[in-house]
Amino acid sequence: MTEILQPLVFTGAAEIALCTGPVRERPHTDPAAVVCGAAVAVEGGVIVAVGPEEAVLDDFPHAERVHCHGGVLTPGFVDSHTHAVFGRYRTEEYALRCTGVPYMEIARQGGGINASVRDLRARSEDELVEMALPRLAEMLRGGTTTAEVKSGYGLSTEDEMKTLRAIRRLNELQPIELIPTFLGAHEVPPEYRERRAEYVDLLVEEMIPAVAESCLARFCDVFMEPGVFGRAESERILRAGIEHGLRPKMHADELEGSGGAELGVELGAASVDHLGDISEAGIAALAGSSTVATLLPATLFFLGRPRWAPGRALIDAGATVALATDFNPGSSPTPSMHFVLTAACSRMGFSPAEALRAATAGGAAALELCDGRGTLAPGAPADLVLWRAQTASEIPYRLAAPIIEGVWKAGERVG
Repeated sequence: MTEILQPLVFTGAAEIALCTGPVRERPHTDPAAVVCGAAVAVEGGVIVAVGPEEAVLDDFPHAERVHCHGGVLTPGFVDSHTHAVFGRYRTEEYALRCTGVPYMEIARQGGGINASVRDLRARSEDELVEMALPRLAEMLRGGTTTAEVKSGYGLSTEDEMKTLRAIRRLNELQPIELIPTFLGAHEVPPEYRERRAEYVDLLVEEMIPAVAESCLARFCDVFMEPGVFGRAESERILRAGIEHGLRPKMHADELEGSGGAELGVELGAASVDHLGDISEAGIAALAGSSTVATLLPATLFFLGRPRWAPGRALIDAGATVALATDFNPGSSPTPSMHFVLTAACSRMGFSPAEALRAATAGGAAALELCDGRGTLAPGAPADLVLWRAQTASEIPYRLAAPIIEGVWKAGERVG
């Protein structure tokens, strides 16, 4: 029998960030939609009221009170781009990069994604689950309450399905809600390096139908980048996914611009992600579409890239923008959305309010979640984070400091 949770009223917060405001900060607007003197009522795992504190307390006199002690209450983070199911970390590659060896050279020497492929193929589904659980617990402690998780380190039908089954099991074993994405087109595996067309055939004719039939993924992703998958290959893979009911997503224009953003918009993708070298035409295409631009500043930081994705330009053009960690063992081994907020503000031109909204409501948009996720609004899931801060703007300012006081998922305290 499911435990019936006691109704709660969160009271005594200095600020509550509803994250229901406009995408862009304009004069007299606030993307984080911060309110003061307010309270939040939760019942049945759902937010049922947000309003003046005295009025909410009067309406819910028997609810348990959660006193925020002058802190800041925000929605839980929606991390819309992760690779959290993998084997070992690739620490040796980091040491090489610190001596100046480029990421793509490491990949040519057998490192990079294919190193993780060899590692994951040697592990059992049970082992992958056990290795992922502490990582997800770290994400939860950092305020992430919903996260997308991709496959993509298997690159064979058997190993991609193994990864997606592990993600499904993990969704039942811990509090973060996991949204599964099939990324068989993460790289061409070594055994197909000289016959890449056969690998695309395998993706389209075998892997995608098997994933769709098993209902193991919601999205189909592809890494469109020079040296990985080209435009024609990417389009064929994504259209096959669409035909089998998998919504398209893309790794696009990360290290070198190749028109990935434009293709994503053409296909009606839920999001195009990375965009470190997006073109002006790509920015314009996203601004006129419902496709979300997902930026991953931790990846650019960790790889030491001199250029950062043009967050300010995307926001000013009118694109919907999300922020995510890209948590993975090679190019972004961090689950910290808190750090992502700071990097977006310091290096991509976001205001603190824009960054907070992009990491919550923006992430929900990138995952096409239409239940109010990423906001503190009546009817939304009661996913909340309480911060030891005096203002919402202080959160990115504190540069990944341990200032989270509590995390709630569907009204239950989980951190």
